[in-house]
Amino acid sequence: MKENYEKSDNLIEKAKKMMSDYNQATGSSICIYDSGYKPVFPDNNRDNNPEKTICSYCTRTDCINLHKNSIKEAIKKGGSHIYKCDLGLVFWISPIYTDGSFSGAIRGSGFLPEGKKEVDFLLNAHNTHIVSNEKITEEAKDRINSFPKADDEKIQSLAEMMQICAESLSSGSEDYHEILRRRAEQQEAIRKIIAELEKAYPENTEKPGYSLEKEKILLNTLRKGDPAETRKQLNELIASMIFSYRDQFKYMQLRTTELVVMFSRIEVGPVKNGSLSLEINNQCLKLIQDAKNTEELTDILHTVADRILNNITSFRGIPHAAALRKAENFIMENYTRKISLKEIADMAGLSPPYFSTIFKEEMGENLSKYLNRLRVEKASRLLLETDMSLSEIAACCCFEDQSWFSKIFKAFTGISPGKYRNQGGGIIRTITDNNLSQAFRKTLKK
Repeated sequence: MKENYEKSDNLIEKAKKMMSDYNQATGSSICIYDSGYKPVFPDNNRDNNPEKTICSYCTRTDCINLHKNSIKEAIKKGGSHIYKCDLGLVFWISPIYTDGSFSGAIRGSGFLPEGKKEVDFLLNAHNTHIVSNEKITEEAKDRINSFPKADDEKIQSLAEMMQICAESLSSGSEDYHEILRRRAEQQEAIRKIIAELEKAYPENTEKPGYSLEKEKILLNTLRKGDPAETRKQLNELIASMIFSYRDQFKYMQLRTTELVVMFSRIEVGPVKNGSLSLEINNQCLKLIQDAKNTEELTDILHTVADRILNNITSFRGIPHAAALRKAENFIMENYTRKISLKEIADMAGLSPPYFSTIFKEEMGENLSKYLNRLRVEKASRLLLETDMSLSEIAACCCFEDQSWFSKIFKAFTGISPGKYRNQGGGIIRTITDNNLSQAFRKTLKK
């Protein structure tokens, strides 16, 4: 017990020093909370401390709960949380951990939102009965006028800087903030899917249950080594389980165990130091049994899936992102001329068959169709922005002749080039240059 108190005291002292430096560097007012959500070090020495200038006029009595609930929200998010009080003052807060347990929090404030009229701040608050009926002094107005203003971008930067301080103060759990952030992202995605299921399956209707078809799609996606689609399919399956078996945690543990075993059986090539199946099973099965909630089960499934995906990428020995980035640059510079699969594959550093396979898997269509999409998009702009003839546009966009140009253009847009020009445009079922780049960028982030 004595050791715990000593750790707590040391943490508070370290936090005081760091937050004093933060205060001097940013001009922010600061506050430190202990593990019981109690403020132990408000910055009472600065004239622009909101507790000294504004809060004494405020009639609200639940600010302690406001800050306490905001700490809990930051814990849930796994990082900094930005919020406002009823007066409109901006705050940001970050939790601190010791050996994986919450041990305190640090809070910043002292800025008014951009565009707020400082002189009218207290007067507006008075009119909405947020401040007391006592006379608002000129001194109070002057203090409000001294508050700096900050836009959303600056507040976000201040919050991120404080989060770095919180992670530096945390000990014995260097990756704990990252774990919480990861779980928060997973749960947010799952909540959105559950919300859609609630609309599709109103109360007192039969729930969808566990989908073997979704399971099959998930396993096939995982075998392909597609990270984004794997996570999407996994979240859909988990959301369906939570929605259908909300009060049957043991059942969900069983299903999670089955999925982990199926994941670990996926053949991804030779694995050093023994069997990947045994390695994953030995580490995860106990974690599943010890799990206390669906958040932990979700994180276990995502962790195993990510390990499989990483091993697939490693076994292939080819960084898809780098290959596709080279392909993108080459295609964007040359799509208006005749280019072959071999040319693009050589530029990407891959064999033509392998490049063709990963291109179709990543982009959802073969290279020939993809090039035609680009050419049709360029043609559509030339049709509207120039007086070039159809045959000239066809040649400029690498179509063999005007007849072939018209056929391909209509296949993508639904109308002929001439009609498209005459009606001043139309709905193009193709990818614009900007969207093409976004499509590649999305692929490169996987």
